[in-house]
Amino acid sequence: MKILTKLHAIAAVVIVILACAGDANAQESNRPDASYKILPGDVLQVSVWKEPDLQLELLVRPDGAITFPLAGEISSHNKSVTDLQAELTARLARFITDPVVTVSVRAVLGNKVYVIGQVNRPGEFVVNPQVDVLQALSMAGGTTPFADVDNIRILRRTNSVQTALSFNYKDVIRGRHLEQNVMLQSGDVVVVP
Repeated sequence: MKILTKLHAIAAVVIVILACAGDANAQESNRPDASYKILPGDVLQVSVWKEPDLQLELLVRPDGAITFPLAGEISSHNKSVTDLQAELTARLARFITDPVVTVSVRAVLGNKVYVIGQVNRPGEFVVNPQVDVLQALSMAGGTTPFADVDNIRILRRTNSVQTALSFNYKDVIRGRHLEQNVMLQSGDVVVVP
């Protein structure tokens, strides 16, 4: 009987350990840093375990690259935090046996949108992680009484091509044509005439 009780206790401990490991894996995959695409202007914290000289805070340059000791220059263009971590690990493996590299985003400063025109507080806004047009207008303090809210435009540049998306404020707040309330991308300009 005592042996069965001990076996049950051991089984319960194993179940708890496995459940905790599952929770840790789920939390890791849901971590915002894991899938966040790095942008110019972001501040990254990069550290290599047991390497005090390789604990650095890095600003992502306007060209989207970073420079790290032993790894050289690395482009972060269209890379997630985990992608950059994997590339740094591979490059450092030439110099360090089994490097354990950690990359985290210290400040999301590259993800900016701009709201200009007839709003109460025009300017640039850091969006973390994403906002739609209505949220951006709210961040800008709302529209002024003189705003032409039927003709708001979102200017978006993709590579070297600029496009204009229409946004009719009155329609959206009435629940019509909600597809206009798009998620803004870094660099978008919301123009309120």
